[in-house]
Amino acid sequence: MLMIISIVFMIIGGILSARLKSKFNQYSEVPLTNGMSGAQVADAMLKHYGINDVEIIQVEGQLTDHYNPQNRTVNLSYEVYHGRNVAAAAVAAHECGHAVQHATAYNMLQFRSAMVPIVNVAANIQQYLFMFSLAMMSSMGQGMLLICLIVYGITTTFSLITLPVEFDASRRALAWLDSSNVARGEQYNGAKDALFWAAMTYVAAALAALVQLLYLLLRYMGSRD
Repeated sequence: MLMIISIVFMIIGGILSARLKSKFNQYSEVPLTNGMSGAQVADAMLKHYGINDVEIIQVEGQLTDHYNPQNRTVNLSYEVYHGRNVAAAAVAAHECGHAVQHATAYNMLQFRSAMVPIVNVAANIQQYLFMFSLAMMSSMGQGMLLICLIVYGITTTFSLITLPVEFDASRRALAWLDSSNVARGEQYNGAKDALFWAAMTYVAAALAALVQLLYLLLRYMGSRD
């Protein structure tokens, strides 16, 4: 059953990722009226919030954009860094939304960042537990099921905490894009649509983690009877 759950959500995740890429490509064809690049959008948003200690850098890959709170950098892919379109503006503003969260000590971001070290360990362990559970699920004892619950519980909690962090970053991005006149009207709607599909990939990941955890919990409760 765990394998089936994983496959189902893997398919859903793949569909959502393909949809996100399609939306990014679609809105990459819609130029910003002001002609600003993603890097310029990011710089303008950071300056608006008085954030002067965050560096904007270009990174390799597609849709690899992220904010790194450890070295305080907004990392933008080539398409976003140089792009002068709605998609680039939306992504750049979203990543700056995380920088604003950091600067304002947004509690969910702080909680998520604090979890990173233990989540990295749990995620590595989870890979081996998953393979073991596929072969031994029917004969796993309470002790092993409890270990699985703890490890999956940590990674699931992290996935769930990620949701408000991502939604809040998009909310901040869209509010600034609108108030600054960087994206208005159809351009704003395009940015909102692109960020919506980006958020759905996180929702799918969180749901997958939650369903897997609930399944393990039911197995554990059943083993105690």
